[in-house]
Amino acid sequence: MPDEYYKAVDNWFARRHGYRVARESVIYVPGVVPAVSAIIKALVKPGEGVIVQTPVYNCFFSSIRNNGCVTVENRLRRVDCADGSFTYEIDFDDLEAKAADPANRLLLLCNPHNPAGRVWSRDELGRIADICRRNGIVIVSDEIHCELTMPGYSFTSMATVTGEAIICSSPSKAFNTAGLQIANIIANDPEQRALIDKAVNINEVCDVNPFGVTGLIAAYNEGEPWLKALVGYLHDNYLLTCESFARELPELPIARLEATYLVWIDIRACHSDGDKLEEVLAAQDGILINSGAMYGDDNYIRLNIATRRTLLTEGLERLARGLRPLIDKEQ
Repeated sequence: MPDEYYKAVDNWFARRHGYRVARESVIYVPGVVPAVSAIIKALVKPGEGVIVQTPVYNCFFSSIRNNGCVTVENRLRRVDCADGSFTYEIDFDDLEAKAADPANRLLLLCNPHNPAGRVWSRDELGRIADICRRNGIVIVSDEIHCELTMPGYSFTSMATVTGEAIICSSPSKAFNTAGLQIANIIANDPEQRALIDKAVNINEVCDVNPFGVTGLIAAYNEGEPWLKALVGYLHDNYLLTCESFARELPELPIARLEATYLVWIDIRACHSDGDKLEEVLAAQDGILINSGAMYGDDNYIRLNIATRRTLLTEGLERLARGLRPLIDKEQ
């Protein structure tokens, strides 16, 4: 790996997020999911618990299961907002109880959170860090969506709250380069890092795409103007989605999108679970959405709005045509 790679990573996170990345702390891997799997293999024994805050990214569940570990849910609490939207907050009492269980060894944090759309505040991250520190819980923070923070919100990396956290990052979401297969584990503790490096090799995910190396360097050194324009475009797509739902499907609340390009939609007014809607919308309306069941709550669907506006507009029109009859049928 060339020196330019480590310099690009360090300069990017220092400039944008306020922390330095030491070369020796970096373990490069093909993606964040392989990173998460290797970390769990390294630091959690089969049968021990990994805490996740559900609903959450579906690959968290498979990474835990595939390593013979136990998923421990610290379910997020929904908060309804005055404007008809909703958001989520952490149940800290429940987190305290789960962290105090000696069978649980690691917290897999999603920040920004997919699919809840939250950017966790510094105060929230501080409370998480305090609970985990007191109970000997390792924090692994998946920060792959950190660059896609919407206007009006500010991302805080767990790395700036505690140097003990293990950070997983990649340019893949921000720069649409997932096919280049490049990501980084940032682990400051040398003993943990040695165990993770061994697990990366056991899982045979120690080699990365050379095009990914070049892509990361280019993105981190030259990509900020493009990224700024992208975030503005995504925010306008989100506003368009909210306007469409308020006009055509007001019975279906949307979660506030503080970050990511993934809109979380309450479908209970359709009187159908997410799996059924996923099938119906694909077959009848040519729309591919994600059922909330895969993230831990089938009362919701997840919609990807990271596309050109003309395509999104057509998709929202098809979505309204597909869901309106289901809502009206039950009224």
